[in-house]
Amino acid sequence: MNEFKRFEDRLTGLIESLSPSGRRRLSAELAKRLRQSQQRRVMAQKAPDGTPYAPRQQQSARKKTGRVKRKMFAKLITSRFLHIRASPEQASMEFYGGKSPKIASVHQFGLSEETRKDGKKIHYPARPLLGFTGEDVQMIEEIILAHLDR
Repeated sequence: MNEFKRFEDRLTGLIESLSPSGRRRLSAELAKRLRQSQQRRVMAQKAPDGTPYAPRQQQSARKKTGRVKRKMFAKLITSRFLHIRASPEQASMEFYGGKSPKIASVHQFGLSEETRKDGKKIHYPARPLLGFTGEDVQMIEEIILAHLDR
């Protein structure tokens, strides 16, 4: 993550001068804003690099009756499944609960998964759910600087 090297060089000393509660508030604000950014991007069906997601696999005419028509990952990116955690040392975002971490990792990295009882493996194309865009990096810097100005 070379794009964060400039944060380390410029802001580490300033961030460390904050109290632990101030760093926790900063981490919580960063995590919340990043989750919102990730949710907007996934709802737009775009990868962090701006490319659109690979479309769903076409269903045969026989199977079209029960096809899914909503956007991919609409439920997965809700705050019910996409949790944030903040501490004075770090801010994190993770998929939590039930099958959501497995579903997210299969799509994030483009893995194969057994989805049926007969053991048939299906390969999913990579559809990165989490990642930093250039706008996210700029937003992080702005939040940190605004928090330090308080």
